Order: sequence, then C-alpha cells, then structure tokens
Amino acid sequence: MTRFYFFALLTLILSFGCATYYEQNYKLQSLITSGQIEAADKLLDKDKKGEEGKDRVLYFYNRGTVAHMNGQYEKSNTYFTKADYYVEDFRKSLGSEALALISNPMTKPYKPEDFEAVMAHYYMALNYIYLKNYEGALVECRRMNIQLQTLNDKYKKNKNKYSDDAFAHTLMGLIYEASGDYNNAFIAYRNALDVYESDYKDLFLMSAPLQLKKDILRTAKRIGFFSELDFYERKFNMKCEEEDPENGYLVLFWMNGFGPVKAEWSINFVNTGYDDGWITFANEEHGLSFPIYIGNKSRNEQNAFADLSMLRVAFPKYVERKTVFHKARINANGESYPLEMAENINAIAFQCLKDRMAREIANSIMRLATKKAMEAAARNENENLGAIVSIVNAMTEKADTRNWQSLPHSISYARIPLPEGTHQVDLQASGQANSTVPLEFNITKGQTTFFAFHHLESQQAASRY
Repeated sequence: MTRFYFFALLTLILSFGCATYYEQNYKLQSLITSGQIEAADKLLDKDKKGEEGKDRVLYFYNRGTVAHMNGQYEKSNTYFTKADYYVEDFRKSLGSEALALISNPMTKPYKPEDFEAVMAHYYMALNYIYLKNYEGALVECRRMNIQLQTLNDKYKKNKNKYSDDAFAHTLMGLIYEASGDYNNAFIAYRNALDVYESDYKDLFLMSAPLQLKKDILRTAKRIGFFSELDFYERKFNMKCEEEDPENGYLVLFWMNGFGPVKAEWSINFVNTGYDDGWITFANEEHGLSFPIYIGNKSRNEQNAFADLSMLRVAFPKYVERKTVFHKARINANGESYPLEMAENINAIAFQCLKDRMAREIANSIMRLATKKAMEAAARNENENLGAIVSIVNAMTEKADTRNWQSLPHSISYARIPLPEGTHQVDLQASGQANSTVPLEFNITKGQTTFFAFHHLESQQAASRY
C-alpha cells in the first residue's frame, strides 16, 4: 500500500510545478488586463480541455467575462450558466478527494469562493440589461443573494460574515425603477441601505452611497410614502431633490482595476498530545488548536500520527492588485457627478477567504498529518523509501491558489439626469495616473440608459509573493 501511494505521489510531482495559478495563467491575464480581448478569446478557444478539466468553472468564468467584454452578451450568459451548473451541482469525486488527501487541494475540481459564484450573476444581469431584458436582469439580481444565502446555510459553523450583498439590492432597485416599478425599487433601495449600515460599514468600512440615499427619497415620494420620506429626510439630513420630467437618465457603472490573486503561506502546528484516539495540533502564535480523531485507524497508523512532532501546513492567501485610479467622476451637461463605490470586491474576497479558512483549517491539518504518517510508515518499511516519500510530500504540499482573476477590484456608480438627445460625456479617473474617456449616449425622455465601463489599468501582483 505504501508503494502504491509513493507511485501516485510521484506522478503528481510531474503534474504540479511550484508556480501559483496566477503564474500559470499569466498569459491569459496579461491579454485581458491589457485589453487584448480578441486575443484572449482565441487563447481560450485553444484550451480544448478547459470544459472538462478540474478548472472548468474558472474556464467558463473567463469565457463569460471575455465574451461580455466583446459585446457578445448572449454568448457570455451561456458560459456563465455552464459555470453556475457546476456551482449548484458540485459533486465530490471519491478519487479526487483521496488524491487530495495524499497530495494537495489543487487535484480537486475547483469550487468557487462564494463571492465568485455571486459575482457571476452580476455579469449575467449586465448582459440582460444590454439585451433590454429587465426581467432577466432582475432574476439574476435576486439570484445573487439567494445563492449567497444558500451557500452560507450549508456551513454549520464559522459562517461567512458576508451574507447579504448590498450592491445586488442597489442594482435591483435601479432596474426596477428603470422598468417603472417604483414600489419595488423603493423596497430594494431600502434593503440595500440596511445591508450597508448593518454589514458593509463594519466589515468593509463602506458607507451607503449618497446616490442611494437620493434614490430612497425620490422613490418614496414617487409612490406617496410620505411618512417614510419624512423619516429618511430626517435620517439623512437632506431633502428630496426635484427632477425634471423632461429628462432621461444615465446609470453608469465603473469597474476599477482587478481583484486580488491567490498566493501561498504556511503555518507551523505542534503536536500537543495524544489521548484516547485524539491527537491535537496547536499554534500558540495564532491561538489555534485542532483535535483530530485517529482512533479508527490501525495501530501502526495511530503510532505514526502520535509520533508526529510538528506540521507545516500550506494555506492560500490573497494578494491585492492595487488600483491605479482611486476615484472617478462623470462630466456631463456642464455638471460633475462623482462615481461612488457600491461594491468592494477586493475586501469581500479577503473576508470570504478568512471565513473559509476558519472552517477548513482542520481538514488541511488532517491532510498533511496523513502525508506525514505515510512517510513514517514508509520509513519503517525501508529507510530509502521513507526519504523519497519525505521529498515527495514536501514537493506536493501546496495551497490551492486558483481564483477568478478577471473580476474588478471594485464597482462604483452614478445616476445622472440628462435632457433628451445625444450627449458627449467624459469619464475622468485620477490617482497614480489620470485618464479621460469620452463617451456618447443617446438619452430618451423618461428612460434609463445603462452602461458599464471597466478601467483595466491595475498594478500587477508580484510574480513571487
């Protein structure tokens, strides 16, 4: 049996290098971040194993993103739908689970971080908006929070602190209002405010955008909720602004830079004792202690586990790709409108991984302890074989550094009233560099025009972390 594991692990050495997923896919990410979208699409086309491989969810996420950037909105939604199938119907493979136990988690099919599964519906909602299908867009907005809650309900402990998405409610309100459903728009805006104030303020240091407050006041007045209007005017210390009925509206989403990438870090755990079938590994520096039950194993295996003195376990970590631009505004019709952050995807990513690691750290310790016990068993059988297994274990001890790397760092927005007609507007971004992007929109009286712009400029993560 030991020899079987040895040959399985030796095969893995040939399959996995020491490069992170970011480094392995640097060419694709470079094409996307530099705006070479057609070339990125062709590169993905060449990946014949992408649809069937263990990274297929990421493959479909990338295909969906690239198709969206190319203006192929129906095609984009087809790819995101395929990805969503694997999120909702994620099946564990006994083979991949066993292989991961003696190697590392990257041998398993990729299961997206919860926020990644949610953000796929944001892109699908945008696609439906561009296709003039507001009902389809609203369905995707609802699915953002439904899926987030469904995923979180599965966790028995250490649930995600990111359990409701304020931006999803905001987007839903904007779409409801654009479709003339002011009652549901008010409800969605109010729900967004609740999440900003209850969750986002403490978790992500984000306050509710001023635009959202204006939206709440405007829709409350529009549907005749005057007691609610009075309440929120006093709460916000502001009055509802009058709108010109001859105007149309531009809602512009600004996607800034790119989200973080995963790297690897490790932590030492010391064996603090074996008692009645339980072995406990602890790290005093981080205040961590994890008892693991090994009483159901053979006597030799129990002895091998009990003899372990220390483990060094690899975990994933996020590395931020800092933004080049720190703020932006729209100059239109002689007025200037700031783009306010509504979603900090970078901060959400760090929080989600922190919560997940709290749930999965015991499994990681068990995985490495199993590898070390195998090493001890092999050494008892043959000293040279034990030394080889030790080398194999070291080479295969890797964290899962896969993630969806074409997501933006953050999303900001503005709702701009404009007279009917064709308008030239400027999107001005500033920070470490300055940028002015001229845009043209044809505005219709009483109608809302949606547009999303992605500034691709972003600081690159280091090739080594």
